[in-house]
Amino acid sequence: MEPQVTDLKQKIEDTLCPFGFEVYPFQVAWYNALLPPAFHLHLPGPTLAFLVLSTPAMFDRALKPFLQSCHLQSLTDPVDQCVAYHLDRVRASLPELQMEVIADYEVHPNRRPKILAQTAAHVAGAAYYYQRQDVEADPWGTQHISGVCIHPQFGGWFAIRGVVLLPGVEVPDLPPTKPLDCVPARADRIALLEGFNFHWRDWAYRDAVTPQERYSEEQKAYFSTPPAQRLALLGLAQPSEQPSSSSPDLLLTTLIPSKPQNPRTQGWLSLRTSPPTTPGP
Repeated sequence: MEPQVTDLKQKIEDTLCPFGFEVYPFQVAWYNALLPPAFHLHLPGPTLAFLVLSTPAMFDRALKPFLQSCHLQSLTDPVDQCVAYHLDRVRASLPELQMEVIADYEVHPNRRPKILAQTAAHVAGAAYYYQRQDVEADPWGTQHISGVCIHPQFGGWFAIRGVVLLPGVEVPDLPPTKPLDCVPARADRIALLEGFNFHWRDWAYRDAVTPQERYSEEQKAYFSTPPAQRLALLGLAQPSEQPSSSSPDLLLTTLIPSKPQNPRTQGWLSLRTSPPTTPGP
């Protein structure tokens, strides 16, 4: 790896990795080469970028301390706000560089995604993006089958959070890193894609490889809860309430839902103690 890339990667990792994130460098050209022009990143091909993903540890290391802090003002999605806060710390740690951060959920005005996160994860070597085209003589006929990334250490128990683009930093000699094909057998790929597309609620597809760590029961309860009910589950506010930035005490009030989604979660994110259409990232 080029010294400049090694140095920048280390600085970004120093900011993010203690909080349960991982960082992988890639060239914009590698990403653009796999996509039609409508989805291209409009930067020179050798431009350096970093893929950022969260591991199961992010929930305890980043989200819980974030919720206990004063960083929350007007609440939208606590996890997205937490990730944005940490990505802003990356920007602040490298003030000499021009930087563009694209979160995985961002879209253009026409609703086209600003980044195809799974493609970025694949070209960065972070996780293998298994798609229908990876199954020889697939059995699904006219059914739509969405692809899914699998991480070699965490299986499906992780989330792609976004990319950090560094316009003006070009690394034409950066060698590509292929993602590890950790689900090589046809039958296993069929089981993975069917699990992801048709049975995602049982979480089983995430164990396509034996993970070194899974989401805790607390995380599973959070991500299984409909988004409109998550603030109540966290004890931050009732879903219909909007905390006022002028009332910091409100952010420190623990409200336990009258019917917890999981009895083991009652009080688990109490702010007074220390530390998707799918079941969550």
